[in-house]
Amino acid sequence: MTAYDYDLFVIGAGSGGVRAARLTALGGKRVGIAEEHRVGGTCVIRGCVPKKFMVMASDFTHQFETAEGYGWSVEASFDWAKFMESKDVEIARLSGIYAANLGKAGVDLIHGRAVLKDAHTVEILGKDQTITAERILIATGGRPWLPEDLPGIEHAITSEEAFHLPELPKRILIAGGGYIAVEFAGIFAGLGVETTLIYRGPNILRGFDDDVRAHLAGEIEKRGIKVILGCQHTSIEKTETGLLNRLESGHDIETDVVMFATGRVPHVRSLGLETAGVELNDNGAIKVDTLSKTTADNIWAIGDVTDRMNLTPVAIREAVAFHETVYRDNPQHFDYEAVATAVFSQPPVGIVGLSEGEARRTCSKGIDVYVTRFRPMKYAFTGSDERMLMKLVVDQDTQRVVGVHIVGPEAPEMIQLAAIAVKAGLTKAQWDATCAVHPTMAEELVTLKEKQTASSGAV
Repeated sequence: MTAYDYDLFVIGAGSGGVRAARLTALGGKRVGIAEEHRVGGTCVIRGCVPKKFMVMASDFTHQFETAEGYGWSVEASFDWAKFMESKDVEIARLSGIYAANLGKAGVDLIHGRAVLKDAHTVEILGKDQTITAERILIATGGRPWLPEDLPGIEHAITSEEAFHLPELPKRILIAGGGYIAVEFAGIFAGLGVETTLIYRGPNILRGFDDDVRAHLAGEIEKRGIKVILGCQHTSIEKTETGLLNRLESGHDIETDVVMFATGRVPHVRSLGLETAGVELNDNGAIKVDTLSKTTADNIWAIGDVTDRMNLTPVAIREAVAFHETVYRDNPQHFDYEAVATAVFSQPPVGIVGLSEGEARRTCSKGIDVYVTRFRPMKYAFTGSDERMLMKLVVDQDTQRVVGVHIVGPEAPEMIQLAAIAVKAGLTKAQWDATCAVHPTMAEELVTLKEKQTASSGAV
């Protein structure tokens, strides 16, 4: 029997890789993990955690405006440098906790880029170090995608650089219509930056329910974001006063910063996958089966690098399933049905289950749709015309609630609990039988009575 340095070696110390490494080490196996950047991965270091801090910082502008309606007089200013320092200190603390937990579990942490040399061997670049392992787990996540053939693209930043801007710009243009683009548009607009969002498609948040897309597009414009749809860049030119965005429409927009949030791709470049027999699928992601096994017998992959469902909690659950399958003789795979997600736009979005369009294609005997739009009670004194959207999609045959869509304050918190009901397969009658908590926004979810016969369309 071949003697290996480790029973398991993990490439990538993000949320998924760390969870798999810790569980396996706590089970008595020899485990090593390599990380080329900082421990914690995209979510902790350059993703959802620092982004949420930025969302919360920027939302105070809206809170101050609301407070005036309740009799408060507020004078406030924002210190970008102070905020960034506090954010960086907290991110460093969280990264340190991840690293410490690996050590406590007995995992050897190696700082460096690991590259596959063959099916059982990795090399740590720049350290003249070669490591062998019985099994290898790839959890390298994803990276922002940029249109490299766009003239002037070298002047643009991505979300990763946005977390480290030395100063707050006065003007920014954000290219993209997905959740990252929409979230950062809200962040910068909330901090007083003149913000333009440009997207080549007909509406933002492709893949979301059409009512959600239309509602949010209208609401973010109320927050001062200029939204340009059906248009994209032809070039970016650096001038003495900023960056000139030349657009297909023929219009030019000058800004201080141009940020591209046009998607992310699996981080597979120069990993040596071909030398180990690991194949990619048509989307450039690592090809895996339902148990996260690659085309190489002893190599697995989890998280965004597999491009299945690119969410941090999903990567963690895939890590648990990998450990149960490989080291506890308990084959498991993650169930991707009815996974809740949130967009931390302003106002935020929470969804779980099927959109109306998906449900119409899936539910053979038709669907019932319940929609309400209302002004949250919090804005009664402010004169704000901000509206909240709540939508339930019900399978006519089984009467199961198969989709819940919320746009408005606290939507992410509400959708987490709504997801339990959707995942459990509860019927509309069971939702109706749940007594409301009054006065709350969430009570609307259990008091929706009037169904509509067709999509309500744009608002």
